[in-house]
Amino acid sequence: MKLRMVATCLFGLEKLLGEEIDKIGGQRVETIDGRITFDGDETVLARANITLRCAERVFIWLGSFPVYSFDELFEGTKALPWERFIDKQDAFPVKGHAIRSRLYSVPDCQSIVKKAVVDRLSGKYGMRIFPETGVKYQIEFFIFKDVATLMIDTSGAPLHKRGYRPVSGEAPLRETLASAIASIARPREDVLFWDPFCGSGTIAIEAAMIAMNISPSVNRSFAAEDFPAIPSSVWQSERERANDLVIKDSKFEAYGSDIDREVLKKAEENARRAGVELHIKLFCADARKIVKPDGRKGTIACNPPYGERLMTLSEAEALYRDMGRAFERLSPWQIYVLTSDESFERLYGRRADKVRKLYNGMIPCRLYQYFKPQESRPQGFKKR
Repeated sequence: MKLRMVATCLFGLEKLLGEEIDKIGGQRVETIDGRITFDGDETVLARANITLRCAERVFIWLGSFPVYSFDELFEGTKALPWERFIDKQDAFPVKGHAIRSRLYSVPDCQSIVKKAVVDRLSGKYGMRIFPETGVKYQIEFFIFKDVATLMIDTSGAPLHKRGYRPVSGEAPLRETLASAIASIARPREDVLFWDPFCGSGTIAIEAAMIAMNISPSVNRSFAAEDFPAIPSSVWQSERERANDLVIKDSKFEAYGSDIDREVLKKAEENARRAGVELHIKLFCADARKIVKPDGRKGTIACNPPYGERLMTLSEAEALYRDMGRAFERLSPWQIYVLTSDESFERLYGRRADKVRKLYNGMIPCRLYQYFKPQESRPQGFKKR
């Protein structure tokens, strides 16, 4: 069955997500901020939900059309083949977003889309009232710059909910963003991977899953598993395929340290649920006092406090200064730091080799990357 799909992601992760879609056999059609449209079949749809690390959700695309009025939204929605998926008994709630468009009232758009789908199905099934007691097809509309896109959600719970983290620390990092940070830092068997602000362990866990090729969502369920159009055998074979690809004899090693002993207990539980506990060493330590193990190549990847939910701003700034001094002792290790503080480089004492803009939820952040040898790094800030 040929399908057009849409995978959504946090802003800044489009390139990584696009590369993932290529690897699973999807054919990219369009990329805009926060979403990638691609073609594939039901196997690609199942594989996308099970294996994509940076996607938030995967949708089936029904159609896109320009809308400047509620009449156009109604007629455009009604023209789409909803009966291809939704049967007489099925439920089809509607939600969505409208951004930079003439139609900006989400409740009104929801009502119009619902009425249009009912009208379409009434004409196909010869009934006006639908019990909506069967399979749930969550309809989602996205109106952007006066173009409406209508979709059906196949993921159910968002894909960042892997299932290994029922509890987390005070300022949890979304799993999809943690995976992106880990991916950019390139987990390798011969390089120690260390998060010295590990909290509930998400970055280290995602790094271990990448190194071992563990599919992030292989152990959870998806809304589309209830869709009759996608045979259960597809989901079973894709889970088996994912499990067969796990690198069971990986020599990858990660450290996760934190100053909070209680949050480390949560990290231990999460690592165990994710199946990577043998590859992550968790311990209590002050990030400002960590020492490089003799003879080890290493990479630091971390998400220190921003001064928003944890610490005050002045405390966070003092921490960044201390980090600059402490991490200098780790040279020539590579360093990756995610923070929302735009003055980080000045406080840290060194210009980054590369800066990547990302979003932690709704918080705009930057990933400061230090991967060149110390002597070849850009200058411009005095020693702290």
